[in-house]
Amino acid sequence: MNTNGRRVVVNIILSIDGYYHGPGGPQDMGFVMPYALTDVARDHLTGLWQPATTALLGRTNAEGFMGYWPPVADQADADPRDRGYAAWMRDAEKVVLSSTLTEAPWERTRVFDEPAEDVVDRLRAEEGGDIVVFSSASVIKALLAADRVDRLSFMIFPEILGGGARLFEDGLPATKWGLAKAVTGEHGVVSLAYDRLRADD
Repeated sequence: MNTNGRRVVVNIILSIDGYYHGPGGPQDMGFVMPYALTDVARDHLTGLWQPATTALLGRTNAEGFMGYWPPVADQADADPRDRGYAAWMRDAEKVVLSSTLTEAPWERTRVFDEPAEDVVDRLRAEEGGDIVVFSSASVIKALLAADRVDRLSFMIFPEILGGGARLFEDGLPATKWGLAKAVTGEHGVVSLAYDRLRADD
């Protein structure tokens, strides 16, 4: 599947009971804030972007990320890890999946109205480092369904939401994964990564 070394890495924050947002809808993300600024969370994010050259995002997340992160790169009082990620997000290649955008409103960005797995196959054929999907659940679900994910990366925040949207839905193909990283931090935050185990591994 992956012939030139470019990994597809997907990353998302989940509650203990497996939701990526609460029952109030996509804006119900209050469970994230008490933990997002912990050392383990910042180090987790740093470990994602450092080997990567491409951010793959859905339109909604792209608008949120690009609206927030680039200015952080120049904030002298920001944590150095936050500045590093912000500068990377500003300068790296962005690939946005959208059926409504006709052109990219951000520099170094390509927009595709195509299935996520087709876009990933095209990106893998190009030169570069890791391709990282940051929190775009619809993109991650599509790539899991098409078995295009090389690494699953999670932050588990220690709350039970009792409802909302789940990442793993019935009907996904059966696949095997090996634990690549497990780090625990303050407040019970856990950073996890699993690598896809394929027949030729």
